[in-house]
Amino acid sequence: MKKRSVSITGHRTSISLEDAFWSALQRIARRRGLTLAALVSEIDSARTGNLSSALRVYVLENRALLEDG
Repeated sequence: MKKRSVSITGHRTSISLEDAFWSALQRIARRRGLTLAALVSEIDSARTGNLSSALRVYVLENRALLEDG
């Protein structure tokens, strides 16, 4: 588990995720031409629940789309 501080809409927030999820988020951000902070901010703006959970679900959904497509 690794805790990182990310700026979301001008506010710093700490997020704890497993290393595998941080790595996956960085790869997704790179592939989309975004910074990690920009990707996290995008996911944050669309979430309805906990941010850490939303990030994990995003990674899993993204992986499923890659495997299907």
